[in-house]
Amino acid sequence: MTSGQPGTGNARPTPTGAAGESQPATTAAAGTPTQPARTSDKAPAGTTADQSPPVGGDTTGATPNGDAGAVRATSGAASKDAARHGDKQGNAAKKYDAVKKDDTTKASKPAEDSDPAKDAKADGADATDKVDSEAKPVGPERWEAFASAPEPRPSIFSRAGRAVGRFLIHEWTLAALGALALAVLMTWPTLRYPRYTLPQDYWDPSLQAWQMAWSGHILLAEPARLWQSNTFFPELWSFAFSDTLLGYAPAGMLGSGPEDAVLRYNIMFVLAHALATLGAYALARQLGAGRIGAAVAGVSYTYAPWLLAQAGHLHVLSNGGIPLALAMLARGHGWSLRHGYRPERRHDGWVYAGWLVAAWQLSLGFGIGLPFAYFLAGAVLVTAVLFIVRRLRTGQAVPFGRRLFAADVLGGVLFAGVGLLMAFPFFKVTELHPYAERTIGDISLFSPPASGFVTAPGESRIWGGLHEGARAALPWHPEMTLLPGFVLYALAAGGLFFSVWRLRHRLLLLTGVLLTMVFAMGTRFFDGTFTYVPLFEYLPGWSALRTPGRLMLWTTLLLGLLAAGAVTALTDRVRELTAQRIPSWPGPWLRMATLLPLLLVTVEGLNTTPHPVVPTQPAAMRSAEGPMLVLPSNQSLDQHVMLWSTSGFPDVVNGGSGFTPRQLDDVRRVSQSFPDQTSIDYLRTLGVRTVVLLRGQVAGTPWEITIDAPVESLGISRQEVGEAVVYRL
Repeated sequence: MTSGQPGTGNARPTPTGAAGESQPATTAAAGTPTQPARTSDKAPAGTTADQSPPVGGDTTGATPNGDAGAVRATSGAASKDAARHGDKQGNAAKKYDAVKKDDTTKASKPAEDSDPAKDAKADGADATDKVDSEAKPVGPERWEAFASAPEPRPSIFSRAGRAVGRFLIHEWTLAALGALALAVLMTWPTLRYPRYTLPQDYWDPSLQAWQMAWSGHILLAEPARLWQSNTFFPELWSFAFSDTLLGYAPAGMLGSGPEDAVLRYNIMFVLAHALATLGAYALARQLGAGRIGAAVAGVSYTYAPWLLAQAGHLHVLSNGGIPLALAMLARGHGWSLRHGYRPERRHDGWVYAGWLVAAWQLSLGFGIGLPFAYFLAGAVLVTAVLFIVRRLRTGQAVPFGRRLFAADVLGGVLFAGVGLLMAFPFFKVTELHPYAERTIGDISLFSPPASGFVTAPGESRIWGGLHEGARAALPWHPEMTLLPGFVLYALAAGGLFFSVWRLRHRLLLLTGVLLTMVFAMGTRFFDGTFTYVPLFEYLPGWSALRTPGRLMLWTTLLLGLLAAGAVTALTDRVRELTAQRIPSWPGPWLRMATLLPLLLVTVEGLNTTPHPVVPTQPAAMRSAEGPMLVLPSNQSLDQHVMLWSTSGFPDVVNGGSGFTPRQLDDVRRVSQSFPDQTSIDYLRTLGVRTVVLLRGQVAGTPWEITIDAPVESLGISRQEVGEAVVYRL
């Protein structure tokens, strides 16, 4: 290379060795202004020690065995070539400007005032800048053909397609679709004949199908009459005789009649399973579990073998709002089990969403909603105490924020308001029917023994047949077969020793598992003196819960979180091992092995749930006027009548619920002799105008003899309508 004044032809040879290395420092010390080397598309006017040789020129520099004179001659020739090239560059630039200004006179004159060599002697740096600036208009025009073409601006359709694609491959989209697909498969054949069959049996599901239909119908027609349903006529507050599934009212606004009610029930039955899986998955992910571990928690929570016995109780299966609300609240508060409290992740929007979901869950019924409400109240209290203790101990306020505090206050008020509005009708029912309140004796009938925790219901495809003898030893096995799954037990036990959760968190989860099991035993654990009985006596509303075994829901959730910690630790370890392997060919097989716990949990949840055909609505129910009484009447048959009444919702005396009002008992007793004058007069005093007697149900009843008896002398009319006899009073 050459060094010296830039732009001059008198270049000196660059010294070798240490002298060459010290040259830039000496020049800078002498006060020579220096600028960063600038590169031009044309050859520069001169080169410095830090510049590349000009394009097309000779490479100069000190050679080990070179001649100094030859070096000087070569450097001089290179400088003269650069000067001549600079003249051409200046001429081209001026011609470009002349053409641009449409000045033909200036374009024909030679550019004699542009001498790069002289300019460089006056001020080398200024000359370099000048040449660079004059060459700029030419550079882009010459080389633009070699530049990459600019990326075209995507259209609105392209941007929309990319957004949809990102949405479809998002984790939560895949999780929701996976939960829905699994729900369809695991509840099959629920959706095979969704308008004609019901899962488990057709008694309680018929009642719950009517509940959804009634709430949707009356909220559109006459909202003030919500709690005064068309059944149990003429009782008041009859919609509060059992859990209401009021949160499903929007679905009840679609369709009409018994077939649509059955279809609606089956759809919500499948969606309830999907929401439970997604909710438990979301909670485990928020707490810090990996995807496979969270999937294990979601599947085990939804398809635990003990829940197969509850297939006829949609209000029990509709529990997905519990883990989903907890996940949202934890997300909004920036808290996870694995990472603790992270104030920078707070978001009041998630807090509002969590309280809304919690309120919706409560509106589905108090059977599982009431323990959830008390859990939330306890969690709020414990959190507040921990914040205060930490502040007193450290002397610093823990970051929380006014917006988050306002969200908790407003959300808590909303949740409490929904609870009070839902509880008011139930308190009215207790006031009007004090005999409907549960007693400790009722709780004892449904309290499971410890053996129930390892006994599966008959609907379990894997364990049902093997546990037949164990079920026979249980007094009321539908509510006492509480096996959450042997695979889940094993994974949770492993999670006590190998997990991503901290040791204290594992111990807390284990404590929660044991406590919920004790409470689920009701009066079977030392007569419940220090466990269930205090809750029954002192917590408002707890006395209405007659089945302690349903608290197994919380046991299952806590076991699932323990299992998620173990599976996440396993997947993390496998990922580390596969990353270290050379070659990495065993990696895919090891990763597939991590799916084994999820597969086993899913297989253990397979069922043999029956799907009986729903009794067909009698033609007389579609044309008869209310208020009406349908005979025979009993707890089971009346639930069918409730479903049939969804055609127009006429007032009916019939009804089935968790208890039987005394007036309905009197109607059933007096109507045993119908049609006679005593029963007719009694029904008229209640306001009954029509009696429908079903021929297909009279075998073995008093009506088997009197169904064809003449009634002209009684002042009523009789008409055959299909398979029923209609009496008009």
